[in-house]
Amino acid sequence: ETCSLQLNGANSNSQKTQMAVCSDLTAPLCPLLSSAFLLGYVLSRGSSCMVCGDYLAVVNDESPPEAEDGQRGAPLYWADLREMFQKYLNEEKIEGTIRMMSESPHPPGSPRLDALSRHVLSAFGSYGLDHSWTDSHYVGLQRPDRLRPNFLQRVDTNGVVVEKLPLEDPEVYCPYSASGTVTGGLVFANYGRREDFAALKQHGVNPQGHLVIVRIGEISYAEKVANAEASQAKGVLIYPDPADVPQDPRKLGLSPNTSIYGHVHMGAGDPYSPGFPSFNHTQFPPIQSSGLPSTPAHPVSANVAARLLRQLTGPVAPQAWKGRLPDVPYWLGPGAPDFQLQLGVQNQKQSVMINNIFGCIEGRFEPDHYVIVGAQRDSLGPGAARSGVGTAILLELARTFTAMVRNGFQLRRSLLFASWDAGDFGSVGSTEWLEVILMAVLSLCLLSHPPGDDKFFAKTSPALVGLIESIIKQVSPLSYYALLYVRIRPLPMDSSAFAFTSFGGSPLPGASPTPLNLKLVLCPQDSRRYPFLNTMADTYDNLNRALYGRLPAVAKTVAEVVGHLLIKLTHDHLLPLDYWCYGDVLLEHIARFNEYTALLKSRGLTLQWMYSARGDYMRAADKLRKDIYSSEEQNERLLRMYNVRIMRVEFYFLSQYVAVTETPFRHILHGRGAPQSFDEVLFRRQLAFVTWTLQGAANALSGDVWNIDNNF
Repeated sequence: ETCSLQLNGANSNSQKTQMAVCSDLTAPLCPLLSSAFLLGYVLSRGSSCMVCGDYLAVVNDESPPEAEDGQRGAPLYWADLREMFQKYLNEEKIEGTIRMMSESPHPPGSPRLDALSRHVLSAFGSYGLDHSWTDSHYVGLQRPDRLRPNFLQRVDTNGVVVEKLPLEDPEVYCPYSASGTVTGGLVFANYGRREDFAALKQHGVNPQGHLVIVRIGEISYAEKVANAEASQAKGVLIYPDPADVPQDPRKLGLSPNTSIYGHVHMGAGDPYSPGFPSFNHTQFPPIQSSGLPSTPAHPVSANVAARLLRQLTGPVAPQAWKGRLPDVPYWLGPGAPDFQLQLGVQNQKQSVMINNIFGCIEGRFEPDHYVIVGAQRDSLGPGAARSGVGTAILLELARTFTAMVRNGFQLRRSLLFASWDAGDFGSVGSTEWLEVILMAVLSLCLLSHPPGDDKFFAKTSPALVGLIESIIKQVSPLSYYALLYVRIRPLPMDSSAFAFTSFGGSPLPGASPTPLNLKLVLCPQDSRRYPFLNTMADTYDNLNRALYGRLPAVAKTVAEVVGHLLIKLTHDHLLPLDYWCYGDVLLEHIARFNEYTALLKSRGLTLQWMYSARGDYMRAADKLRKDIYSSEEQNERLLRMYNVRIMRVEFYFLSQYVAVTETPFRHILHGRGAPQSFDEVLFRRQLAFVTWTLQGAANALSGDVWNIDNNF
């Protein structure tokens, strides 16, 4: 779903814990791809996130005495590496792969995807990578039942069918929807957010016992269904309103008869083995993810939505809720007593073998540290933007870097190329792999508004905001955009980065330092500029039209940006994570409780210990920064120790006091889930969890046990 990069690291002991930077190159390409140019950065010594001079330090300046030729090669500077990269990168190969990938749908387990998988594995082998292999998992996926197709129909009060409403494409559905047949009235709930359901209550409309119809946008399908379920709705219909998704095919719009698919699992990975890697030889306990809904859900087209919404009565919807469906008054419902809908969802669970495919170039000086570049390979539709562009860039980067290594580029760290499976079902392939290696994650999503808007919004980990700002000022392709400010916004549930941040990792008491992933999402998912994502119209031609006929050139530019970033990540000594900034971010979060000080005090609660933990964090961050300033640049032992301490910070923001099978999103800053009403017992428990989790991050940054300032 996104074009991204991740970093993953390892501890310095002998355990086989791995470190890496992972990059999902699966983002939809649209006219906003200029935002992809944000990722060029230069790192130098002196602080945790800095800018260096005009050249990249010598790549092979630490050649061991036992070098094969007995002599050190000529130094390769940034200009040399950049020229070499440009020389070997091939736009035509990228274009050919995108066309091949997007010829037809290729869902997990299909013969079409099997053929594409063999192509990727064969390509890795032909490029001359040091290693190439597959990583297989048996996972539970949902598919429509071809013998009993899903249906939507109007019925009278006696259950007699009055009208059958078309579900245009049987292959477009909501994976992981609950199965069953439900009947009731219909209520319009805008985007299906919590505040939308609260507004319905204020207008005297109760969704309980009815189906709800909601617009695409603002939050993920999974959140829409979860919110409807919390309001005791019987079923959910999700449609693209022309206000959110253009519907004029003559102007690069979606057909009014097209519906958009999306999974509704409130989580990531295989929901039938939460917290466990899905291997065929593993006997899983009889559990399933708490994020699986018990409410049936199904996508519908704008035409079907308009026919239904015209039947509603009741209060008029707020002005902000009114979209652009023709001749629709946008009443809230539920309609006349004799207006009844019946939704039947018959999706079947299937055990499907999925295959992640990997290729690796070993690093020369730190081979146990990995930079991982990943792309989603599957798609329920043709997937030009969903999986075609990412896979094309992934393969071309693998070929280009292999050619560079043959011509003198020496990687400091290993470079791992990953082709993920089952991404359309909620990052299943990548999450199952994460569950295998127990990895904690730091994630970044970059989104920009359409050309002409001078604001840039970052959905990111705070540790990368300063880096983003410096990148925007330095990288020439972004001169088109004027930077006014960067805002931190919560990661969306349907972003693959969210799964890596809030779910990745399984902190165990006494475990050695766990690796970190840095996930950078390069491209926006803006349905107003590219409405075909997650549809059967996500084809090469439509994507090329959206880019004004420049798809190959734009894809090559993205590959250039990612490639330049990978060169730096496989070389730089210190990780570019601004751990210092978390002090202000944490203070901002804690300060939100200040307005409740009197209430907390009346219940015998205090924020003193949370502020104390934040103080410990700031002292540890300040000491680490001073240590880095005063240390020797070439001291490999110290550099490795500093990197491990920096990486462990984000890992320790994952609360180790809750079970991953019950609370998959455990990040104290990016997590999801809050009760509708105040629960004092739950609040006391969560306050303690947050405080101790923050203290753990402070202790991790301190490193040595004798430097831990523990006030508890």
